[in-house]
Amino acid sequence: MKRRILLVDDEVAVLLTMKAVLEISGFDVETAASAREGKLRLRSHEYHMVITDMRMENDEAGREVIRAARTAAYHPAVALLTAFPVDEADWQELGAHQLLLKPMHTRLMLQQIEKLFDARDQRLAGLDIATDPVSATPAKKASAKKSAVKTASAKTKASAKKSAAAKVPTAKSPLKSAKAKKTAAAAKPAKKPASKRSSR
Repeated sequence: MKRRILLVDDEVAVLLTMKAVLEISGFDVETAASAREGKLRLRSHEYHMVITDMRMENDEAGREVIRAARTAAYHPAVALLTAFPVDEADWQELGAHQLLLKPMHTRLMLQQIEKLFDARDQRLAGLDIATDPVSATPAKKASAKKSAVKTASAKTKASAKKSAAAKVPTAKSPLKSAKAKKTAAAAKPAKKPASKRSSR
């Protein structure tokens, strides 16, 4: 399945150029020309990644798209696209996973996008696969199910063993019991016969 990317930018030339580059590289790309349109798409579709411009219809537009992407149930990777350098602390505070400066060399941009996808996969590895419908391929679902069944089966066996050990009393061996009686009998002092008085 192709990885899906949503591009959000109010510059049509940027949208068309990036869309062409990413589609040639094998991605499925959709575009939005405003934060409002981007947020609508995020609610009605699912994406592996969202790349949004910072300033569009207003200075807060990019922040709104990032916020909508970060609250989406399918957990897309989020990149902030801007022509203005932003401090790392600032764009991370906004909730972006990566900053992309425009214009950017195509090879460098693709490398950064691949790293973002890898980082997203690692984040999702710690989450229940059911919460990420975009990444939940049948193979992954089957693997997760198999693993869960294995764990449950092992826990059930261990519990049954423990329960059986607690309930069943240890049976004494008849041979050991007979030996114990014999030893106890041998340990008792022999009774002295009563002495007969000689009659005079």
